[in-house]
Amino acid sequence: MKSRQGTSQPLQYLPFEEEVARIDQLIAQQGNEDSLHGKNASKIRQLQVRQTELLQKIYSNLSPWQTVQVARHPRRPILNDYLSLMFKDVHPLHGDRCFGDDKAITTALGQIGRHKVMIVGQNKGRDIKEKIACNFGCPNPEGYRKALLKMKFAEKFGLPIVTLIDTPGAYPGIGAEERGQAQAIAVNLMEMSRLRVPIVCIVIGEGGSGGALGIGVGDRLAMLEFAYYSVISPEGCAAILWHDGTQAPRAADALKLTAKELMQLGVIDAVIPEPLGGAHRNQHDTIYNVEQYIVRTLHQLKRKSIDELLEARYRKLRSIGEKCLNLAEIQPQIPERLSAKVQIEKAVQEAAEAKIEVQ
Repeated sequence: MKSRQGTSQPLQYLPFEEEVARIDQLIAQQGNEDSLHGKNASKIRQLQVRQTELLQKIYSNLSPWQTVQVARHPRRPILNDYLSLMFKDVHPLHGDRCFGDDKAITTALGQIGRHKVMIVGQNKGRDIKEKIACNFGCPNPEGYRKALLKMKFAEKFGLPIVTLIDTPGAYPGIGAEERGQAQAIAVNLMEMSRLRVPIVCIVIGEGGSGGALGIGVGDRLAMLEFAYYSVISPEGCAAILWHDGTQAPRAADALKLTAKELMQLGVIDAVIPEPLGGAHRNQHDTIYNVEQYIVRTLHQLKRKSIDELLEARYRKLRSIGEKCLNLAEIQPQIPERLSAKVQIEKAVQEAAEAKIEVQ
């Protein structure tokens, strides 16, 4: 298959990949020197082994902020890549029958494996022209209304729904607020929770704020290994709490936004592995992993009756947050609190006794 626009460009290295960049440069140099005679083949193999070991070490210990940087990599596969490589017979559907056609959200009929599905996804765009047209992946209210309209269409004809989430957040412009941004997202949350068809949601890159939630309610919610999913972007959180956007790494640590952390908290149902070094290094294998998860999950969900699906979906939504109440973590703090309370009461009593003696 032909690679999409932008995937043939030189790889851009992230700030924590300086050593990997240096090794890649050495491999390129060795390949240019006497490569036809194979004199540097052994050196190149040694460098490739070193590069693999280094990538394994780096990507097995990413910090939350580094994970955010990987999720935003310009060569990471976006919605259009999934549409061209993962689905067949894709037929786009447009408009919300109310205001317009938001290009930040794409809706389409398609087929994955043997399953005919309704596809709903957020598109960031690859080049500058596409990014501007898509608001850099930030949907307007008409985008969420379009998504809900097409999901209702899928419900009418019994088609499963697959949503691909990749947005830093809903568009925060004045026009979006005037047209009911918050209400559009809230209505989607309510309606998706009771749609009578299987729904599979995948966070493929950024999952920011209500912009992600607007198409993120379903029977299964999975994330790619180096995607993130959060109530707010790290920069937004840092601006609110510390009035300083440079505190974004600190905010990322506090938000518990990585796939591993969210899996432990019970917010998501599965983590889809990415190739060594992240999805931007091997788009085809990443998309294949997502495809296999969706096909397998749809097969499992279709075995259940619609009433069983809705009951399980309700229980799943109601149980979010239960794992956060870990008594094992709370209990060690209780004696300290009691001790502090006793100390305060003792100090007050001593002060009262001292006052009586003076009188």
